[in-house]
Amino acid sequence: MSISVNDVEHVAKLARLELSEPEKRQFTEQLNKILNFMEKLNELDTDNVKPTSHVLQLSDVMREDEVRPSWPIDKVMRNAPDEEDGQFRVPAILD
Repeated sequence: MSISVNDVEHVAKLARLELSEPEKRQFTEQLNKILNFMEKLNELDTDNVKPTSHVLQLSDVMREDEVRPSWPIDKVMRNAPDEEDGQFRVPAILD
């Protein structure tokens, strides 16, 4: 399979792109190189290769979702610049 300049022009028209003649030739050449490489990949025998979703062996990195004690409110508010009723006071951002 290969891409022609007409194919590139057609896709450029659909994308409403205006390409110069050198750009059309350049993209045609680049797309054909990509397609040739993909054809080489298709030649590989992958019958005994397990499908994978990630290239690295990863185990579950998530911890259990369990309730744990949090900091006391007075300790949290100790460095707050402005506080009211155990909540942070911030400047209004909406009118």
